[in-house]
Amino acid sequence: MVHGMPLITAIVPSPRHPGRFTILVDGKSHATLSLDAIERLGLAVGGDVTGLEERIEAEAARLKVYDRALNMLAFRARSSAELARSLVRKGEPRELVDHAVARLQEQGLLDDAAYAQSFTRMKVLGAQQSRRRVQQELARKGVARTVTDAAISTVFEEEGVDQRAIVEQAARKKLRSLTKLDPVVQRRRLYAFLARRGYDSEDIRHAMDAVQREP
Repeated sequence: MVHGMPLITAIVPSPRHPGRFTILVDGKSHATLSLDAIERLGLAVGGDVTGLEERIEAEAARLKVYDRALNMLAFRARSSAELARSLVRKGEPRELVDHAVARLQEQGLLDDAAYAQSFTRMKVLGAQQSRRRVQQELARKGVARTVTDAAISTVFEEEGVDQRAIVEQAARKKLRSLTKLDPVVQRRRLYAFLARRGYDSEDIRHAMDAVQREP
């Protein structure tokens, strides 16, 4: 063995990154890798890393961005485009971000269709938002229109969503805070409130007529 060769002196579990391993070269921390990368590169204690430095560095860089993306998804669900934008804003290289996003999609951990359905359920059933508002919000999050429309259709069908009933419910709730106003002002404010939520104008008029006829 030639003296001075950079040798792997240990491969130990990373204390800061569960499931990852730190490669020690000549007793010093050299890179943090996944077990899969270690096996792919044929790294072992006593092995020489000469000629492998660039590949080790590339694997470590890819893993760092992938793990960061995974942590962000664990904190909050995101669309593919939203996750990519956030990572790039945090200073991660676009090429590594694209690699991480593609890998997460392959693993089923990043699924825009499932995300769009979950988001739609939360916004329509929970916040009583309109179809148009959900479309707008998902568009801002970078979800493709075809994916968004399919998700909304699925949720509306599966949950038996009645958009007019939702508008009426929102109108009824808002009307309680407007009871002391003049009827004309009351109607104008109620319309403006429902319009801001993105409801269809015909549904708004129908809901306003319904709730204002109620005793």
